[in-house]
Amino acid sequence: MDGSGYSWAAKAGDVFHSYYEIPFYHLIVEFALVLFIIKILMSKSTGSPGDETPLTEKEMEKLIAEWTPEPLVPAGAADREPPVPIITSKVGKYVTVDGKECLNLATMNFLGMIGKEEIEDAAVASVQKYGVGSCGPRGFYGTIDVHLLLEEKLAKYMECEEAIIYSYGFATVASAIPAYSKRGDIIFCDKEVCYAIQKGILASRSTVFYYNHNDLDHLVELLEKQAAEDRKNPKKARVTNRFLVTEGLFVNTGQITNLPRLIELKQKYKFRIFLDESYSFGVLGECGRGLTEYYNVDRRNVDMIVGSMEFSLGSVGGFACGSSFVIRHQRLAGQGYVFSASLPPLHASMVIKAMDYFDKDLFAKLINNCKVAHEALEAIDTITVTADPLSPMKHIRLIENNSEEALREICNLARDNNLAITVASYTSTEIFKKEPSIRLTVNTELTEEEIRSSIKLIEEVVHQYTSPAQDVSEES
Repeated sequence: MDGSGYSWAAKAGDVFHSYYEIPFYHLIVEFALVLFIIKILMSKSTGSPGDETPLTEKEMEKLIAEWTPEPLVPAGAADREPPVPIITSKVGKYVTVDGKECLNLATMNFLGMIGKEEIEDAAVASVQKYGVGSCGPRGFYGTIDVHLLLEEKLAKYMECEEAIIYSYGFATVASAIPAYSKRGDIIFCDKEVCYAIQKGILASRSTVFYYNHNDLDHLVELLEKQAAEDRKNPKKARVTNRFLVTEGLFVNTGQITNLPRLIELKQKYKFRIFLDESYSFGVLGECGRGLTEYYNVDRRNVDMIVGSMEFSLGSVGGFACGSSFVIRHQRLAGQGYVFSASLPPLHASMVIKAMDYFDKDLFAKLINNCKVAHEALEAIDTITVTADPLSPMKHIRLIENNSEEALREICNLARDNNLAITVASYTSTEIFKKEPSIRLTVNTELTEEEIRSSIKLIEEVVHQYTSPAQDVSEES
């Protein structure tokens, strides 16, 4: 008895002695945690949502009557939107805009395919044979023989193993990027890429590093930083895919990518190149094959080329081409291919016929017209021109007081004088804000005289806008 009592007392003394040895701040933290737990338990036991007094029918009706929902669209937003020009003719060399026939320097019919009789005949024959649509994805009774013929023709023309076609140009690159790049992978991308690329990168959920527009020294800095991170964690680096996504000819600037330098960097830093040639296909290169032909580089150095059939080919849809290993993956993983109705057969037939017009003289004429337009624009001292001389897209900005409102007014004045030009439009969700500009486009249908006289008119309406007392007709 005495021994056990003594043992119990000794143990209790040891416990109290150990508490004296514990740091004071430690006891405070423990005490605070105990109080916090007690408070949580008490709050759960002292009330519940069911104990609240229910509202009467009259009180509920009053609250509903007083509630005002926020508008889905801010008040006055529709009034701020500029009026949309209405087209009532073919969008060819000339276009009827709001009832007025204008020379067309606004749309991207670079090779003048719209309105060619043989292409229209091919479309009519296709409608008579297949109908107007496919009404099914490629894997579900949506593959028609003209789709296979077009894919074969595109692959052969681009000197690639295989090609795949999509029913919508925007969805092509927006689907192709996330088909390969996933969460945890890394994408390096030019800041001025088009909106479709931006959406494709967002859908991929990959880590993205944007480098300054066409600034490959800045790209090297980003690649070096990533290489340093890879050396710190080689295990993670081995399972991380790296991609570089860019445009061959930038729609937002009209400038050309330095592809040979990108290939050098690819070989050093080990990434894959995805090249969007939507605006350079049918424009650059002796035979219109785009940037790889323009720079005379091996196409196998570019892992995937994406293009559009909506500009130089004057139709609808897009395509991707490369090695069979790369392209076939999209037939299972390209969302725009797998889940969308396939390209209407009439458009496939149109593109097949349009490619028959591809000719070195046609591409040479386009490039010559681009140079003529560039030279004439650079001679105007009230504007700046952003574009490569070989680009059929020229971005024009006022040297003083450049604003979207001013540029729209200049476009309206030009249309009053039978010239169709347009302000470049962007969405509010662009990753990087774009400076307003007039986007002037050149095509093969124009003569040199028509180009020079049109640009002379632009100079005059700019002068009229900045000096409204004088009319264009008086200057002419």
